[in-house]
Amino acid sequence: MDNRYVTPAAYKKSYMAFIGIGILTLILGFVFLNPFAGAHGDNVNSTRFWAVLVQNSTYWMLLVNVALFFIVISTLAQGGWNAAFRRVNEAITSVIPVMAIITFIILLCVVVGGRYDIYHWLDGEAVAHDELLNHKKGFLNAGVFLGFTFVVLFLWSYLGRKINKLSRESDEMGAMDFETSKKFNAQNLKFSAYYIVIYLLSVASILPWLWLMSIDPHWYSTMYSWYTFASTFVAGIAMLTLFVIYFKNQGQLEYVNKEHLQDLGKFMFAFSIFWTYLWFDQFMLIWYGNIPEETVYFKSRLQGPYKGLFYLNLIVNFILPFLLFMKAASKRNYALVTFVSIVIIFGHWIDFYQMVMPGTVYNNPHLSWFEFGIALGFVGVIMWGVNRFAVKTPMTALNDPFLKESIIHHV
Repeated sequence: MDNRYVTPAAYKKSYMAFIGIGILTLILGFVFLNPFAGAHGDNVNSTRFWAVLVQNSTYWMLLVNVALFFIVISTLAQGGWNAAFRRVNEAITSVIPVMAIITFIILLCVVVGGRYDIYHWLDGEAVAHDELLNHKKGFLNAGVFLGFTFVVLFLWSYLGRKINKLSRESDEMGAMDFETSKKFNAQNLKFSAYYIVIYLLSVASILPWLWLMSIDPHWYSTMYSWYTFASTFVAGIAMLTLFVIYFKNQGQLEYVNKEHLQDLGKFMFAFSIFWTYLWFDQFMLIWYGNIPEETVYFKSRLQGPYKGLFYLNLIVNFILPFLLFMKAASKRNYALVTFVSIVIIFGHWIDFYQMVMPGTVYNNPHLSWFEFGIALGFVGVIMWGVNRFAVKTPMTALNDPFLKESIIHHV
């Protein structure tokens, strides 16, 4: 089999164009949006500049991290069906260190710059006169925010590189006998176990509270971290699926077939429903309770300029995937799966927009050149990082102990 990937000229032009658009958009943002204006929230364009960067950095960071999470849960479950496209997960995982640096720089600028139009708890004077914020200051403070963010991003990057390195070493081992494959699997299990603990303490709990929920520090939801997880997991699977289809079309991933594609489609179908379940539960309980300190979060999203996006969020992220993926045949159609994957990624980008903007720019939302230009820049970085990995590493791990199981996989 031809296990060597050569970058097509069109792909290279695409990611260079996207990165160029992102850089140009950032420069124009510095020129026209005045990002260094006061942090009091009286300059909506200045607030918009940083809010868009926070939204995109956290969203795309969590999406690329899903690839590593997928490797880990498959390893811990001893699942072999995905071995045929494991290297695609590893290619996306290789982008984590780059995305971690970008995300940390953006969040560092927001916190050190005292942008309390983004995070209100950065305003020391306001915290001192606010009983609730003063009560939370042991957790909501710059030290905890930056310290936890740095440690988590570092550990994600380190463990991702370690797990990828173990996989690449299998290419040099040759065909593994029973004892060798047993030791190889034990190493993977060990680092996967370390990662899953960190993931549960970060994505499944504290990280969404710091990065996103603290934008509205007077409000909280006990379901918020799981809601954020569901949103990013289904979008991350959609991104993985797009790259699987792309590499398949480039003559790679010889052992990937429609059986694997259908299973990826099942993940998107199932977790679109899971996301909707969490969306409805969080909304319904707050609506039914009708307690002012809880309903304030949805009041700003259901009334006024965000109302259309609020319902679009539900249509794009639940109704479309649900209807289009109900039949098994639709999940085996490469064109349709590609379309639904793009829709899901865009839909949950809108979901994150809904999480960030009402608590920062309030009733002045924008969906124009700056928002889409920055998003395209992040897409370009991910495409570049995946390509950088693919040109250096065979896209099928031929000595993976689980490869045979993946080859004969049937739905």
